[in-house]
Amino acid sequence: MITITIPNPDVTIVQRKQEMGADVAPIKPIYGFIDLHEIPRDKGGIILFYNNKDELLFAGKARKLRQRVKKHFEDTVSPIKNHRNEVHEIAIIVVEDPMEREIYETYIINTQRAKYNLDKVFFE
Repeated sequence: MITITIPNPDVTIVQRKQEMGADVAPIKPIYGFIDLHEIPRDKGGIILFYNNKDELLFAGKARKLRQRVKKHFEDTVSPIKNHRNEVHEIAIIVVEDPMEREIYETYIINTQRAKYNLDKVFFE
């Protein structure tokens, strides 16, 4: 039997409102998220979208994490396009090796039973 240990997230962001101060520039939220700048721009890894009950909605992998997260909120073909308002938390696991990303993504989808992943599902 193979044992896979899912790494802890490197970055986790949650929906929140920006606290405004005298010299604070406003940040335009994307579906309530204002901390997308914390997601690494040029690193690859796994993206996990959770709802407010900590249920995994969708797991995906990306070569460029920040760009892919934004695409999920803008794209018309994203698997979460009809469920974007459910997303409350985004967790990022940096994994540079493409094969490791593939293994972690498939493992996470099936062990945590991601709600909106249609591909790579081995559970019913």
